[in-house]
Amino acid sequence: MRVAVIENTEVSHLGQVGVALREADAEIQTYRAWAGEALPDGSYHDAIVVLGGEQNARADKTHPYLPDLARLMRRMGQADKAVLGICLGSQLLARAWGGRNLLGIAPEFGWQQVRLTKDGIKDPVLSVIKGDFPIFQWHRDTFTLPDGAVRLARNRAAANQCFRIGRASYGMQFHFEASRKVVEDWNSDFPDTVERIRPGWLSDYPRFAAEHGPRADAAGLAIARAWVALI
Repeated sequence: MRVAVIENTEVSHLGQVGVALREADAEIQTYRAWAGEALPDGSYHDAIVVLGGEQNARADKTHPYLPDLARLMRRMGQADKAVLGICLGSQLLARAWGGRNLLGIAPEFGWQQVRLTKDGIKDPVLSVIKGDFPIFQWHRDTFTLPDGAVRLARNRAAANQCFRIGRASYGMQFHFEASRKVVEDWNSDFPDTVERIRPGWLSDYPRFAAEHGPRADAAGLAIARAWVALI
């Protein structure tokens, strides 16, 4: 399988998704869209993964490739190819299919509980999770569901934590790819930022990681493997 990975910021981690893709012996090609690299046209690849970034999904003036990326995600979904949008990627997938991006109204950071909907319990990907689960969050924005999309997971901060449109296009607001190793890298790369968002985070991190990390890591890898199986 051939998978395009779109990076929207300099510090990007495939995390658990990378683990699952390597297990499947996928050919992974990475495109640094944030640095001006051209996007693929979607014809060669069987799937696309769109990662997060600090910009919002409507930041076309500072990131002029975003409209083309949204169109690419929709085009590959219409071709019945597997599409995965994580955090900013989920917001772009919602945009691609006509959802509205709602900026700055749903801030979350750290491991938070997420609940499956009735549709999520039956979904080919999310059904690998039983009941509520903790998963890492780092976002301020959210979105409305596009017409035809199915809500799969929610929590108090953001009603649309995960949705599916078509067979295999998934938008996941939460960072299920973020294993404890990824979170620790973020702590090292952005210490001032995480402390500003959540004062005391760095000193309290070992306790949070011990409490939530094992379940979140297991859930993230299970979700990643289930999505990769759709490719």
